[in-house]
Amino acid sequence: MQVALFIPCYIDQLYPRVGMATLKILERRGCDVVFPSTQTCCGQPMANTGCSSDAKPLAERFLEIFSPYQYVVAPSGSCVAMVRRHYDEYLEGRPGFAELKAKTFELCEFLVDVMKVDAWGGAYPHKVGLHSSCHGLRELEMGKPSERVGPAFSKPLRLLEMIDQIELVDPKRPDECCGFGGTFAVAEEAVSCMMGTDRLRDHLGAGAEVLTAADMSCLMHLQGLGKRQQMPLQIKHIAEILNESEAKS
Repeated sequence: MQVALFIPCYIDQLYPRVGMATLKILERRGCDVVFPSTQTCCGQPMANTGCSSDAKPLAERFLEIFSPYQYVVAPSGSCVAMVRRHYDEYLEGRPGFAELKAKTFELCEFLVDVMKVDAWGGAYPHKVGLHSSCHGLRELEMGKPSERVGPAFSKPLRLLEMIDQIELVDPKRPDECCGFGGTFAVAEEAVSCMMGTDRLRDHLGAGAEVLTAADMSCLMHLQGLGKRQQMPLQIKHIAEILNESEAKS
C-alpha cells in the first residue's frame, strides 16, 4: 500500500515530531510511505479569509503533486477537510480531482476505515482527554457531534481505546470548539482565548493529565493558553500517543 504523506505547514515548521510519529505508525503497518518534497500549503488559511485567488494555485499544485499516489494521508483533519470539502471551488471538473478527494485521508480515519485496524500494541498509563476538532468531527464525520441524532462513535477515540492502561476522561462538553479557527484567533483574539481556556478547564476538571486531538492547530492554540496560565496539562497529538504506546511494546 503506497501512502504519500501530506504534512501541514505548522507541523513541518513547529511540530515535526508529529510528522515523524505518523511516518512510524504507517511504516509499522507495512505501508510504502513517501514524502513529496515539493508539497506546499493546502491553501486553507487563504480560503478561510476569503482570498480565493491566492488559494486556487495551491489547490492546483496539490492536485499536481499528489495525484500519482495510491493514498494521501495527513495528521490533520482541517487540512484534509480543505481538500475533500472545499477544493471543489477551485478544481471541479479537473482530471483526477474526484480520485484525489476519494483517496485523501486524515490519519485516524485512514487507520480505521482503510487499514481496518482493530488492535493496538503497547500501553499508555495516563489520563487522557480527547478534543474533538471541528473540521474532523463535522466535515470528515470522524465522530458524531452532539447536535446529530444517532449512535455515538469516534474514530480517534476508537483507536485510543485499544491502548492498554490508558484512562480516557470525559469532559462535560466533548465536542465544543477550542476557539482557534485559524485567522479567527487573530481577528477575535479575546473570544478565541476565552473559548480555549474554557476547553482546557473542562478537560482539567475531568481529570485529564494529557490532552490530545487529531489536529495540531487546535492543540497549538490550547498549548499556548495552557502554558501562559501554567496549567498542569500535557499537550500531544494523537499520532504521538499512538506511536509512543506502540514503540514501547
